[in-house]
Amino acid sequence: ARISNFDAATVIEVIEHLDVERLATFERVLFGFAKPRNVILTTPNVEYNQKFENLSSGKLRHADHRFEWTRNELQTWARNVCEHYGYNVELRGIGDEDSELGTPTQMAVFTKQSSEVKRN
Repeated sequence: ARISNFDAATVIEVIEHLDVERLATFERVLFGFAKPRNVILTTPNVEYNQKFENLSSGKLRHADHRFEWTRNELQTWARNVCEHYGYNVELRGIGDEDSELGTPTQMAVFTKQSSEVKRN
């Protein structure tokens, strides 16, 4: 297929714009059909939002965000993706780190498990 088995896919500040009920379809298309060897995904860390003075408590960073995840929520989602689609994941922070709240942006770097890697 034309969109399968690429070296990498980047999903930079995108996932939070999807409706939660569409996440399973997103996962299936990206990890199950396209199957890139590497996926770099970034998304806001909702825990960090309280550091933004202009953001009311409980509000998301942008009006078009459908959700924003805590670090634990991203970790849980990423682990489920790995178990279901045969990837490993490394979670990292982007930006200045607060000792309690983490970084403003979180990143998941997925790598296809070697037994699953297919070349064109």
